[in-house]
Amino acid sequence: MALDHQARYKLGGMDCASCAAKIDTAVRRMPGVEEVSVSVTAGTMTVRHDGTSDLGAIEKKVSGLGYSVRPLGLRLPALAKERDHAAQGAHHHDHHDEDEHHDHPAAGKHAISELHSHDHEPLDGQWWKSPKGKLTVLSGCAFVAAYALGALIPVYSTLIFTAALLIGLVPIARRAVMAALSGMPFSIEMLMTIAAVGAVIIQASEEAAAVVFLFLVGELLEGVAAGRARRSIQSLTGLMPSTALMESNGKTREVPAADLDIGSIVLVRPGDRIAADGLVISGQSAVDQSPVTGESVPVVKDVGDNVFAGTINGTTVLRIRVTAAAADNTIARVVRMVEEAQEMKAPTERFIDRFSRFYTPGVVAVAALVAILPPLLAGANWDEWIYKGLAILLIGCPCALVISTPAAIAASLSSGARRGLLIKGGGVLESLGKLTAVAFDKTGTLTSGKPQVTDVIAFGRNAEEVLRLSAALEAGSSHPLATAILARAAEEEILVPSAAGAEALGGKGVRASVEGQEVFLGSVKAVAELVAIPMAHGRRMSALKDEGKTVSVLVIGGQLAGAIAMRDEPRADAKSGIEALAAMGVKTVMLTGDDARTAQSIGTHVGIEVHAGLMPRDKQQIVLELQRQGLVVGKVGDGINDAPALAAADVGIAMGGGTDVALETADAAILHGRVADVAAMIRLSRRTMGNIRQNIAIALGLKLAFLATTIIGVTGLWPAILADTGATVLVTLNALRLLRVEKVQPDAFARIANAS
Repeated sequence: MALDHQARYKLGGMDCASCAAKIDTAVRRMPGVEEVSVSVTAGTMTVRHDGTSDLGAIEKKVSGLGYSVRPLGLRLPALAKERDHAAQGAHHHDHHDEDEHHDHPAAGKHAISELHSHDHEPLDGQWWKSPKGKLTVLSGCAFVAAYALGALIPVYSTLIFTAALLIGLVPIARRAVMAALSGMPFSIEMLMTIAAVGAVIIQASEEAAAVVFLFLVGELLEGVAAGRARRSIQSLTGLMPSTALMESNGKTREVPAADLDIGSIVLVRPGDRIAADGLVISGQSAVDQSPVTGESVPVVKDVGDNVFAGTINGTTVLRIRVTAAAADNTIARVVRMVEEAQEMKAPTERFIDRFSRFYTPGVVAVAALVAILPPLLAGANWDEWIYKGLAILLIGCPCALVISTPAAIAASLSSGARRGLLIKGGGVLESLGKLTAVAFDKTGTLTSGKPQVTDVIAFGRNAEEVLRLSAALEAGSSHPLATAILARAAEEEILVPSAAGAEALGGKGVRASVEGQEVFLGSVKAVAELVAIPMAHGRRMSALKDEGKTVSVLVIGGQLAGAIAMRDEPRADAKSGIEALAAMGVKTVMLTGDDARTAQSIGTHVGIEVHAGLMPRDKQQIVLELQRQGLVVGKVGDGINDAPALAAADVGIAMGGGTDVALETADAAILHGRVADVAAMIRLSRRTMGNIRQNIAIALGLKLAFLATTIIGVTGLWPAILADTGATVLVTLNALRLLRVEKVQPDAFARIANAS
């Protein structure tokens, strides 16, 4: 199958797993269709086909089932390919022009067929204004009116209640017929229709009317809950400001944020939301990233730092160069990838789906046997046992069971995304909770990836002068060590003098004239060739090297003046993040290509087992060895030089400088560089699997309880429908608890891990 034979749609009106199953079954039977993925929570459908499929007929089939359908354009699985398609979106399929569908949502392919316009609409606004809400209210009013009229005219009560139930039953029956024609004869609508018609036949029309009303109420509640889950991730897009202040020809003008191109310069005032991903080119300000990352403390952004769309500028004006178009910024990519991830089923979800295919026909068979056998074999009352059989039909609907897993997974994927934890589907989410070992890269993962000055040592001058003259030599250099020295000088607000005749000596250091003095800054070995290094100073510099630090020595006028030690320091939360994993029973190892001395120094500080001096293949072999020991291994790295190990691991987690690449290649990504987020991912997975187990227990427990009470004659049709719709609502609400985003500081993760 060609990669580009894939169509993606936005669907309106799905509110439970039954909806997704109907659409999946109907579309899967269309000619040329090879795979269908439907997400209730995201409201999306992806169709993979062999290129011969009639996409118009697919749209018509979905709208015929009573759902709105709008093409989102052809898309490739790899995110990198999407940029190419963005430019071609206007003409990827003439008869599926996206703008046309935006402008005429009710036209063309009958976005919602007239036959079903009252049923399936998104419940994203006020529920009583939706078609589904109006139908439920109308059915309820009809039931109350029938009850009053039935009391006044008892002789006609059966006819009156029958008329009342038809208001709600006719649209339900229509959906049942459409589902049956599309290959799903055992839908909840079909079970509901059989039960209601059967109840009327055995003179239980009053109960039938009540059951239809309660069914509509349950569907309405499901729709409200599904709408809330859908908004949880879509609310991220609401963080984006609609306009931006763009600099052009020396002037500033307000433009739509969506119109910003890569390379545009935007001005962001204090208190404004940043309108695009970009790079700070002037200004320094504290930026509130909590809407995107969950961090409660603002992060200081300086020239050269990256900023994210949707975050809030704090104290001073920033000028930012846009680095990503609106459709490709961090928030847009996360929303898009979470929606795609919600279509990828977890193993548990696939098992429940397979189980329900046999479960529902089995329930119909049991209901038929309950209705027929006692009267035939024991001479029992036909009406009584047909009534019980109809009740069992309603109890047996698998909606609550089928939604138990996807509702929890969708809520968790959304919750994780709001904290910068991007998880590629239910299968990955399920696997994360099973991890028993995590292997970390060092540079840019456990460490910040940028050397920092750790020690300034004065031998013949004071420390400030050592730093001042060293910074003068490094001014204008982009070397990481030079950047570290200049950053420390800026931090201490030291006025850096200018250097004359600067000359870089390959592999040794840099020489220049500063304030009339000949100054040299270089390695210990290079300086030892110029001047004698006293033994005490040599021992001190060796001790710094033993700590994994790089030492540069300053010579002024042929005299030893001082030294500066630098190291790529561990991330602020690296130690607590590793401790949190240990508290959860997860083994941790560091896999790095760096030298053993530097790696061991970092490893000792954060408390992790160290494997140093490794090539990419060596890292992969260690991951495989851990797996041979029976461990389930996660690999955390930047997604570039760690690619073999990431691929070999049970779960590859991208973090650090290569995150953009890894968004497309790894199983999961930590967008905001917190080591503690690895523990957060595992904890989210374990919470999710616990929630799924609770949901399955609720769904099956209620059904078994009502099944027993129905057979012995304690409960009837009313409680039976509550066993289905009530369980579905309970399961959905329980899953929505996972949407709560915990704003946890890194140093609190160890305590959380202990508590869990």
